[in-house]
Amino acid sequence: MPLIVLFLAVFLLFPQESPAPAQAPAADTTVDAPLTFDAWLSGVIDEARQRGFRDEVIRQTIAGLEPLHRVIQSDRNQAELNPGFGRYLSSHLPPTVIRNGRDAIDANSALLARIDAQFGVPARLLVAIWGMETRYGRVTGRTPVFQALATLAWEPRRADYFRGELFQALMMVDRGYIDASSMTGSWAGAMGQTQFMPSSYMSYSIDFDGDGHRDIWKSTPDALASIANYLKGYGWSGDWSWGREVRVPADADAYIKSFVPRRTEGCYAKRNMTERIPMSVWRDIGVTAIDGTPLPAADIVAGLVDVGERKFLVYPNYYAILGYNCAHYYALTVGILSDQFPGGSPVRISPDRPAAPSTRGTARPKPSRSRTARPAAPRRPR
Repeated sequence: MPLIVLFLAVFLLFPQESPAPAQAPAADTTVDAPLTFDAWLSGVIDEARQRGFRDEVIRQTIAGLEPLHRVIQSDRNQAELNPGFGRYLSSHLPPTVIRNGRDAIDANSALLARIDAQFGVPARLLVAIWGMETRYGRVTGRTPVFQALATLAWEPRRADYFRGELFQALMMVDRGYIDASSMTGSWAGAMGQTQFMPSSYMSYSIDFDGDGHRDIWKSTPDALASIANYLKGYGWSGDWSWGREVRVPADADAYIKSFVPRRTEGCYAKRNMTERIPMSVWRDIGVTAIDGTPLPAADIVAGLVDVGERKFLVYPNYYAILGYNCAHYYALTVGILSDQFPGGSPVRISPDRPAAPSTRGTARPKPSRSRTARPAAPRRPR
C-alpha cells in the first residue's frame, strides 16, 4: 500500500491540530504531606487574604476545616480500578439508564431543542453525559466541596491542581454565585448536575432559565445548557457525530501497528490512540464497519481507539467528550449511550445484550450545521 504510506509520511510532516490544552496532573506516587493540615490551612488563609478575599468569605468557606481522609483514599484508589471495557459498559448502562434517558429526552424536548439551536450539541449527547454524570440529575453528591478540595490540595499527589480549584471555589462564593453551605458534590469537588469543577463553573456555567443565577444544582435548564457550552468550548461541531464501532482484521491490525502513528500529545487517553487520518485511508487499510461492510466515503478524519475486545473509529467531536473526562471507557460509554436515544444508530452494549432499537436509525456520520469552537481549560480529575 505505497500510497497510504506516502500519505502518512506527509501527514506527520504537517500536523492537523494544535497541541491539546493542559490536563490535570497525572497520578504520581503518593508521599506524606510535609505539613499538618492545620499548618497548611493557615497558609492558605493567609494567601486568600493576600488575594483580596474578605474575612467573611474566608470564615464561611475554609476557616476551621478538617481533612476528609475518605477523600484521600478515594483519590488513591481510583487509578487501580480497571474492570475491562465490557464490564464497565454493562455496569454503567443497565436498561434503566437507557429507559430513563429516553424519558428525560421526552420530558425536556422543547428545552433540548432550544439548547441545540444555540450551541449545536444534540439532545442525545447532552442527555448521555447528564445520565453518566448524575443519573439525569438524581445523584449529585453530598460531600462538602470546600472540605473535599482542601483535603486534596493538602495531600501532595495533585496539590497544585486542587489548590487552584479551591481558590476558584472561593471566588464563586465571593461573587455571590452560591452560598458556601450549598456547595456539595463528589469526593473530588465536582459539583451539581453537571459535575463541574469550580474552574469549569466559572468558565462555562450559564443562566439559561433567566432567573439571574447560574444554578447547576437545581435548575435543569442551567445544567444542560452549561454542559452544551462546555462541549462547544472543547470543540464540539454539529457537523459530525462522535464515532462508530469498527472491525479490524488481523492483517489490517498488523499494518496499523507498523505504519499508523500514535498520538504523542495530550492526556493519557489521547496518547493511547492513533493519529487521525482520513476515513478513506482507513477503508484502504482494510478497516470495515462492524458488520463487515465497507466504511462510508466520508470527508472526515478519524482516530482508532482500541479497548481490547472492541475497536472504534472516533471523529473530532470525540475529543470534546474527552475534554469532559479524558478516559476512553467514559467517552465511549457516553457515545454508545447517546446512540441508544432517538437520532442515534444503536451500538451493542454487551455481546449477550443487543442494543435496543432506536426510533430513528440514521447513517453515520450525520451532517448538520457548522459551529465555531473556542479553546477550553481542563475540567476535573477522575
